[in-house]
Amino acid sequence: MKTATTITAAALAAALIASPAMAGDAAAGGKLFKAQCSVCHATSASAPAGVGPKLNAVVGRKAGSAAGFAYSPAMKGSGLVWSTAELRRYLADPARAVKGNRMPYAGLKNPAQLDDVVAFLATLR
Repeated sequence: MKTATTITAAALAAALIASPAMAGDAAAGGKLFKAQCSVCHATSASAPAGVGPKLNAVVGRKAGSAAGFAYSPAMKGSGLVWSTAELRRYLADPARAVKGNRMPYAGLKNPAQLDDVVAFLATLR
């Protein structure tokens, strides 16, 4: 029985080390968002519309569905629902994630910063 417990503990430790951390620092992500994203995106439902859609309550929302923004046909037809995993994939390379979208952003390449921004977006209500 001790061998099975040791094997299970070793397998769990290996899985934790091998899997990338998806949790980020929401406070750091908020600062990065303010510096890089807030030029186009608002985070409040009451804020005026910007060049990009408002991102309040983005997690769980269907892509291309926020009222008051003219989305590209590609985004409207993407079928995505913004989970933290989908946001991470999209923000890493928007042009590749949704071909034909209109967001002129090359992507956030630093994995820790990407996790931080997604953590921040997950806090928005």
